[in-house]
Amino acid sequence: MANGSTLESSDSLKAFGAALKTFRERALMTQEQLAERLNYSHASVASVEQGRRMPTAVFVERAEEELEAFGVLRAMVRHLGRQRGLAVWFREWAQLEEMAVGLCTYECRVVPGLLQTEAYTRAVMLNVPPPPSEEQLEQRIAARLARQELLRRRPPIAFSFIVEESVLLRHTGGEEVTRELIDHLLACTEL
Repeated sequence: MANGSTLESSDSLKAFGAALKTFRERALMTQEQLAERLNYSHASVASVEQGRRMPTAVFVERAEEELEAFGVLRAMVRHLGRQRGLAVWFREWAQLEEMAVGLCTYECRVVPGLLQTEAYTRAVMLNVPPPPSEEQLEQRIAARLARQELLRRRPPIAFSFIVEESVLLRHTGGEEVTRELIDHLLACTEL
């Protein structure tokens, strides 16, 4: 069962995991031994091998060196197919957004991701349990901000956003974050 931070596997993630496992077994190491050498948890190594977790750049570099993988892992990581930072439940919606000619949305809880500032995004993500690691937080923020390119797409998408006033009155992230958010929302009306 997927939760908000579980990220969906893909064939390319599974292939990367299989290659990692093959190089690990070639080096006559257990997952625990590799985890110790990479300075990652056993669970992280297992998740990468099972194709359930996107390996970080540091993970790939350390594994490449420890396993003497001939550059294979570095080459494979460039072709991993999954949007980093997007939860399983949101991936389908993000794909539909990219194909849309029109998008209408109503929000009573938070400002829609397409309209969020970086500071507001950070405040929202830090207030949803469980708190993400710094790396997860940065990946999620980058993914959310990258989606905002849709606001400038040509041909343009017809957007309609309805956001309840209470969302702004909550002052998520504090007064300064809210001020910046309101300025950003006003600027978005000019796009």
